[in-house]
Amino acid sequence: MSKALINPATVPGWGVDADPQNDPTYPIRHIGDQKTRGLTWCRPALQRPDVEILRSIEHNRLPAVVGTSTPPSGLSGMLRRYAFRRSESDWWHWLLLMGADRVNVVEGVVDDLRGGAVPNIPAEMGIGAEWQYNRARFLTKVGAVAAASLAAILIVRARRTDASDATPAPERRWITGEARETALGEKLHTSERGGA
Repeated sequence: MSKALINPATVPGWGVDADPQNDPTYPIRHIGDQKTRGLTWCRPALQRPDVEILRSIEHNRLPAVVGTSTPPSGLSGMLRRYAFRRSESDWWHWLLLMGADRVNVVEGVVDDLRGGAVPNIPAEMGIGAEWQYNRARFLTKVGAVAAASLAAILIVRARRTDASDATPAPERRWITGEARETALGEKLHTSERGGA
């Protein structure tokens, strides 16, 4: 690759936007005639939230309207607060937010159980709609889960039988006052008695 200077006149397409008459975005830059084109409007009053709203570090203010139905709370809220300290261009920002969503699901189930209500998880997962509108895929999912569960059960059983069929455990001998712990100790004991 050469570092020699380039003559712009020899490059096809160089400077195509230099002519304001040929620039399609140029009329938008004129702000004097916005009234005649309907582009004047007053910015709406900003909503004053009464709960914590997380804001990206890329933006210096909140939008005019924000959602306040589910403020961050618990472990999922801590994860969200940490995620919003990172840039939106950082993939950790998005992974932390997705993880916080999964944690929030578990927190919701725990809150339901704490309140005395058993959540209807199949209905919340949309199993009824899946059965009604996409039965083939639903049966495929059920078959895959059943096959994976059966495989896991068989693997666990096989490991248990392999462990029990392995070399038998050595016989445990409890040490008492009469017992000797080593072969040398047993030889000494027999020699004291007059044995070989």
